[in-house]
Amino acid sequence: MRNPRPLTTLTTGMAPVTCLALLLAGCSTLDAINPFSSSKSDQQPVVRADQGPETLYNNGIDALHTGRYRLAQAQFEAIQQNYPYSAWTSNAQLMEGYAYYLQNSYPDAVSQLDRFLQLHPTSKDAAYAYYLRALCYYEQIADVSRDQQGTVEAMSALNEVATRFPDSAYARDARLKIDLCRDHIAGKEMLVGRYYESQHYYEAAINRYQRVVQDFQTTNHTAEALSRLVELYLKLGLTDQARRTASVLGYNYPGSPWYQTSYRELRSAKALDPHMPEPGTSGPVPAAAVPTAHPGFLGRAWNSVF
Repeated sequence: MRNPRPLTTLTTGMAPVTCLALLLAGCSTLDAINPFSSSKSDQQPVVRADQGPETLYNNGIDALHTGRYRLAQAQFEAIQQNYPYSAWTSNAQLMEGYAYYLQNSYPDAVSQLDRFLQLHPTSKDAAYAYYLRALCYYEQIADVSRDQQGTVEAMSALNEVATRFPDSAYARDARLKIDLCRDHIAGKEMLVGRYYESQHYYEAAINRYQRVVQDFQTTNHTAEALSRLVELYLKLGLTDQARRTASVLGYNYPGSPWYQTSYRELRSAKALDPHMPEPGTSGPVPAAAVPTAHPGFLGRAWNSVF
C-alpha cells in the first residue's frame, strides 16, 4: 500500500496532511526525469537551516508533492534540529516519519513515529501516527513460505490501532488488515501441516491443522484443515474422531469441495455416519455443532467433539 491517506487533519494551522496525501495519491514521481533528484545521488540533500521553520516546513511539503522524499525528510529534520521549540516541530516529526515510509525505509519510519508518539502521546494526530506505524509492519509481511514473525508484529501493531481508537476510520481499516494477517498465519500453519503430512509425521500435522481450527476458525483455511484432519484420523484408525470432525465440516461447509472429499473418504472406509448429509444438502444439526456461548461457533463445535 502506498501513500496512505490520513483520515484526520493535523491540528495546527499548517499545511494539512489530508490534502497532502490526496495529492500524493495522484502524483507521479519526477525522479526519473529530474537530474537533480535525490534518487540520482547518494549524497544527503543540502538544506539551509537559516530559512526559518515555516519555510523549511513548506519546502518539505513541496518536496513530498514532487516525490523528492529524501529532500522532504531533510527539511523536516532541519526543523527538529534547529528549531526544537517551534510550533512547526511536532508536525515536522510526524511528516518525517511519513517521508521515511514513502521511501520504504520502514525501520526509520517506525523509529521516527515512536519518537513522535513518545513526545506527543495525547496529540490529536496520534491515531494517524499509530496507523502509519502499523502499515510499516504490515507492508513487510513475507510470503507464507517464509518466517511469519513480521506478520505477528503487524497484527500486534494493527490491534493497537483498533484498541486505542475503536471508533475511528483507522480502526476499521486496521480490523480488515488484522483479518488478512490471521489468514496469512493460518496459511503458514497449513503449509507446514501439509509438509509434515507428506513426510508421514501425522501427529505433527494434526497439531498444525488443529491450531487452524481452534485459533483461526474465521479464515479461509478452516474447511481444508477439517478435511485433512478427517483424512489423517482415518489413516490412524481413529474412526470416531474422523466421523465427528466430518460432521462439523459438513454442517459448516456443506457445499465445500473439502466436505465432498471427506464424505467420499468416509464412504470408502465404510465409516460414514448414516445421519451425515450428502454434500450440498442440509441435514440435522450435529450435536457437536450446536452453538451455546463463546468462544466462537467452530471453537464450540470443536470443543464439543474433542
